[in-house]
Amino acid sequence: MEMSLISSSPATGGDFSQLGNSYNNTSLIFISSSATKSQMGFRQIIRCPNLHIKVAARSLSHSQPAASTTVSNPKDSVKLYVGLPMNSVSDCHSINHSRAISAGLRALKLLGVEGVELPIWWGVAEKEAIGKYQWSGYLTLVDMIQKAGLKLHITLCFHGCKQENIHLPKWVSEIGESEPDIFFADRSGKRYKDCLSFGVDDLPVFHGKTAMNVYQGFVESFKTSFSSFMGSTITGITIGMGPDGELRYPSHQDQNKNKIGLGAGEFQCYDQNMMNNLKKHSENHGNPNWGLSGPHDAPSYNQHPIINTFFKEEGSWETPYGDFFLSWYSTQLVSHADKILSMAASTFSDTPVILSGKLPLIHSWYRTRSHPAEVAAGFCNTVNRYEEIIKVFHKNSCRMILPGMDLLDEEEPNELCSSPEMLLEEIRDGCRKNGVEVCGQNLEIAGNSESFEQIRKNLVGGNGIEVFVYQRMGAQFFSPVHFPLFSAFVRRIKELELDSDDLGGNGRDSVVSVPGKNRKMQAA
Repeated sequence: MEMSLISSSPATGGDFSQLGNSYNNTSLIFISSSATKSQMGFRQIIRCPNLHIKVAARSLSHSQPAASTTVSNPKDSVKLYVGLPMNSVSDCHSINHSRAISAGLRALKLLGVEGVELPIWWGVAEKEAIGKYQWSGYLTLVDMIQKAGLKLHITLCFHGCKQENIHLPKWVSEIGESEPDIFFADRSGKRYKDCLSFGVDDLPVFHGKTAMNVYQGFVESFKTSFSSFMGSTITGITIGMGPDGELRYPSHQDQNKNKIGLGAGEFQCYDQNMMNNLKKHSENHGNPNWGLSGPHDAPSYNQHPIINTFFKEEGSWETPYGDFFLSWYSTQLVSHADKILSMAASTFSDTPVILSGKLPLIHSWYRTRSHPAEVAAGFCNTVNRYEEIIKVFHKNSCRMILPGMDLLDEEEPNELCSSPEMLLEEIRDGCRKNGVEVCGQNLEIAGNSESFEQIRKNLVGGNGIEVFVYQRMGAQFFSPVHFPLFSAFVRRIKELELDSDDLGGNGRDSVVSVPGKNRKMQAA
């Protein structure tokens, strides 16, 4: 473990005893970094009544005592949010790392961040039984955020997360044991159990209720329980729509969709409910044999997608059958989006919160004609393949969250024919034409100034982005390498400047790294 002390003047060698007894009333913050995912960055807070701290160029800085610090926040500036840890609330309804989160909230407030984003998990709040909701842990955390003076964007997560050991509700998994077709399946029959198949949206397989009924019950209970925070602290709500909360099929199942190697994924239409829909569609179309299965020549997960497969030049994707299948496959995705966004829009219509949904940035193989990775995820390969989805967002007055604003084409492997920048611009252009507001996210925590500069370029000028959510708080976020970069990024976006009089004549900014064992402070 490594610890960092953000201070305003160079420290001399020695141990913590050099601080004497002055650390009784706080302003000095120690930040730790750990390789363990679940650990937060803040570890220890020491109060120093004689040290007055403000946000400065690369750290916190000395200043003369002042009654208050005012941060400029132009009305037309981008509102920056930072995602809280995925597992902020445990499945026992307690706050994980509550002291660390509290310290993190204070640091973000000092930095001038607008607010934070909080994932609320279906598998935590409705874990034991259908209709039995437990919001206590989340309510405590939202109250903490309100007291910190920060705004809050909520993400309602109807999916699981293997990395954080967060699952769907226990009662859903129990139904899945006897009704496995509530989950997506690939061609080999492998199930994806971290979200429900679109095929059960309207099927009453959950104790007599459909998936949409169940989602609506959850959303309505949330609205009632958090009504006192709506519009004041809670300003926005994102509705989860699929794997990782995004509107897509789980075309890569257990693989990381953003680091997928050579393949483009597989179609996820082989659960019985989806196959029944396909069969019915083919019969209505006058070609019943087309509904017996998905494409026979579709590539496997890691197979090169445009050599001797469905997606090759002049391949099956360009035939009447290919057009039939891909149109049906993407229509199921669009229909799911419309159902869940319409439900959410109706539920929150009498509140001042802004609704949003998240689209993925499936940028591998973008430079090919067949766009296999996007198509496998559900985005039909047409001239305006995102337009129908964008129209659904417009119809339901929802903003669209687009991740990947930190990605650069030049950093992508040439062999994947990838272009995150071109894809991002294509979707944003469609949103502009259809009057849909875009919110931004990064895909990965930025490790260098180039990634932050790319985010900045995507936010400034006439891009029309009002909200950007930076993902996400944790040990790496508060590391000595990352946090100064993030601080500089915030200042550039918000145009924060301290009066030269506030910096103090003899003060000198420094970041002090403190090894975890010998506890020595070394000026950086």
